Amino acid sequence: MSKNPKIAVLGGGSWATAIVKMLSENKETIGWYMRSSIAVDYIKKNNHNPNYLRSAELNPDQLDLSDDINTIVNNYDLLIFAIPSAFLKSELEKLSTSLEGKIIFSAIKGIVPETGLIIGEHFHETYNIPLENIGVITGPCHAEEVAMERLSYLTLACQDQEKAKILSKFIASSYIKTKISDDIIGTEYAAMLKNIYAIAAGIAHGLGYGDNFQSVLMSNAIREMKRFIKKVHKMKRNINNSAYLGDLLVTGYSTFSRNRMFGNMIGKGYTVKSAQMEMSMVAEGYYATKSAYKINQDNGAETPIIDTVYRILYEGKNAKQEFKSLTDLID
Repeated sequence: MSKNPKIAVLGGGSWATAIVKMLSENKETIGWYMRSSIAVDYIKKNNHNPNYLRSAELNPDQLDLSDDINTIVNNYDLLIFAIPSAFLKSELEKLSTSLEGKIIFSAIKGIVPETGLIIGEHFHETYNIPLENIGVITGPCHAEEVAMERLSYLTLACQDQEKAKILSKFIASSYIKTKISDDIIGTEYAAMLKNIYAIAAGIAHGLGYGDNFQSVLMSNAIREMKRFIKKVHKMKRNINNSAYLGDLLVTGYSTFSRNRMFGNMIGKGYTVKSAQMEMSMVAEGYYATKSAYKINQDNGAETPIIDTVYRILYEGKNAKQEFKSLTDLID
């Protein structure tokens, strides 16, 4: 890969907008695919995304905006996908051009529902992208704080760490610090799992549990995450590093967390459908819960929190009763 690759972002939501803002600090031209032609035109005229992170000032002269995914894929070397996992398959089905030779980095915190695969595995198995050409961008980091230029940290994971280092130079700035990792599978599973635990934290809050219980819940969540990831990909990793524990904490506690917000609504008595309708953003943890539960049926890790959230979201179990039972299973 060239040390000065042409970089494009695919997606129109908060994370896509935040990544574009990060990349724009380096004054390079950035490709940006958004499926909404209305949003594309709005940004060109008004310098910000009309739907997400409206406070983030964008420079249209620096952006190669298009609502045609094939144009962007054709013209750029390194593609950063920030499309919600629930819509990734349908967006990729629009491709008539090849992904061969492209470097793929995922900023998606979820699992592809149709295949049950994390994003890197999906690109590898479905599009034959070599593992050394696939990377992950993970937190701990909220898009909203990037828009406000508050100091944030990102972990870039790739089997070929040189590719991660090259991308990190384009992302790093006065308010973005980066770290490189070779644990692409572990960090991606952690990014998926923390959304489930954030839903659990939200449900607990909605039910009226306080900070004391939530601290115990998060303590158990990181240990549960360690057991789960160890089963799917055993390698030496420190689960207390920022990409795992840090990302869990910011997603579980922050008022910006859409997964916590979703869980809070469930705890307050909303149905899943009504909570989804009221939110303007996708709660990735909803889809991740079903996938993680199914994956663990084969692996057999002890996951009482995931199991509890699954029963509430997918079996219609009573949240109050399920959390009462959970309190006896964690310590």
